[in-house]
Amino acid sequence: MKAITRFFSSVKLAIVLLIILTLASILGTLIPQGRSAVEYTARYGQISNLLIRMEITHLYHSWWFLGLLFLISINTIVCTLTRLKSKLKKTLRPKLEFESKMLNSLKVSQTFTINKGIEKTKERLKELLISNRYRTQEKTLKGRVFLMARKHVFGIFGSDVVHIGLLIIFLGGILSGLLGFKSNLQLTEGQVLKIPKADFSLKLDKFETEYYESGRVRDWKSTLTVIENKKEIFTKKIEVNHPLSYKGFMFYQSRWGWDWENPSVNIVIKDQGDTSNGINITLKIGDKAILRDKNLEIHALHFVPDFVLNERNQVTTRSLQPNNPAVFIKAIKDGKELFSGWIFSKFPDFVQQNSQKEKGLSIRFADFKTEQYSGIQMTKDPGASCIWAGCIILMFGLFVAFYWTSREIKILMEEKKGSTYVIIGGLAPKNRESFRVEFDKITKKLRR
Repeated sequence: MKAITRFFSSVKLAIVLLIILTLASILGTLIPQGRSAVEYTARYGQISNLLIRMEITHLYHSWWFLGLLFLISINTIVCTLTRLKSKLKKTLRPKLEFESKMLNSLKVSQTFTINKGIEKTKERLKELLISNRYRTQEKTLKGRVFLMARKHVFGIFGSDVVHIGLLIIFLGGILSGLLGFKSNLQLTEGQVLKIPKADFSLKLDKFETEYYESGRVRDWKSTLTVIENKKEIFTKKIEVNHPLSYKGFMFYQSRWGWDWENPSVNIVIKDQGDTSNGINITLKIGDKAILRDKNLEIHALHFVPDFVLNERNQVTTRSLQPNNPAVFIKAIKDGKELFSGWIFSKFPDFVQQNSQKEKGLSIRFADFKTEQYSGIQMTKDPGASCIWAGCIILMFGLFVAFYWTSREIKILMEEKKGSTYVIIGGLAPKNRESFRVEFDKITKKLRR
């Protein structure tokens, strides 16, 4: 048992664990967290499989990172408890008997004689110490008077307060790793979305995109309403760095885009040689329009915002920006396929398959329309409040440890032939020069 206690109370163990945790945290900062396997493969190539297996892509939720936090928490607890007992004993039951040899061995000490009786010397000394905010305790034994004066006694617990702050931070990290999660939501205007792992929903009332004069996007803003039990609780407009917070969930404005799953396209149809503007048809992808006077059916089957052919000659989209929008149209007349192919908004004269002219029909992709969506990043971090509280306690502990350090003065007095022989020594773990000045000031006034 002693060997286990000695191992977990080791400062060397604490240093090693802190170094590993620091390096792991740097790794977690350099490698994006919580992305898809495709993104990691595109960025890191073959090494991405190793990163995923070692859970470096979800580092702060990984078993080994949480294990490190647990180990350093045990180390901090044992280290604190093994030292706390002696500190409490020293604070609550200080030893009031000390030898002259011990007092003279202190770095701050003096020996002198006062031409007054021991009682008057003691009272004068207590008066001086109290005026400097010291608390005194005394004991008389065999004609000798032992006097101890202390102030800022709580300062000796500064390191323990720092340890408590660290423990609360580690607890917050463990809670975040075990119970915290992050998810990306996608909402269009008017959409109500049930929040996973929560008892409320979010509604996107309005989404705004602000632009600079150059045309670049300046900001995105989403007006969100929290709905609980079919009642609207409150509404807030969020933007980058100004999230919505509710019941431990945080909702951040993270991105925006177009909802290419449900676009509508505007098709213009006319016969070859027709000088009119033709017939305008608006279709959702997957729908069809029937022109009874022409006995014609128009089907809109597929849509891509940025048409391109891949290395297998398959149609795909180069990006999610509408750089080269195209729609796949099928026209059927009298039960026979009249036209089937891709038509392009920016290149109306180009047809991917089958010439329209041969069929005596002109089909033009005039326009398209789709709603913008708001990308919301949702996070729940149950350990965040613990981490903030731990940071505050840690800062307080550091202040106590460095700026509220304990000071202790021990005095041994013995009466000899009507005079008092005084040995006085002091101890301060920090700010020793300041303590020496105070010590000399007290002894000067006493000797005067």
